[in-house]
Amino acid sequence: MAPERARELERLARLAHTLDARWRIPVVGVRVGLDGLVGLIPGVGDTLAALPSAYVILRGWQLGARRRVLARMVGNTGIDYLIGTVPLVGDLFDIGFKGNLRNIRLLRDELGARAEATD
Repeated sequence: MAPERARELERLARLAHTLDARWRIPVVGVRVGLDGLVGLIPGVGDTLAALPSAYVILRGWQLGARRRVLARMVGNTGIDYLIGTVPLVGDLFDIGFKGNLRNIRLLRDELGARAEATD
């Protein structure tokens, strides 16, 4: 993988970590990020949290991910958004689902496999 592509993936991975798993909740040990916290704001929280998720998908497209991978990323973000809008249940789901980290995993697998195929 090209060094600039690897740097961009690492930057996106840090963003996903901040969104999904930045802080550890004491005692229970569950990790939560900005996505879960902002999602607590009634009405607009989940929409605000979806914006950086959409950015990760956009960058995936710009980095050359295939449509199938992008569709799965959109699906993860869509599920996270739709279920996240349900009061309380959605907030708990956000903490467990971690759609942004799933998307980074898909993107790393996709771009890493494609880089190996061209070597």
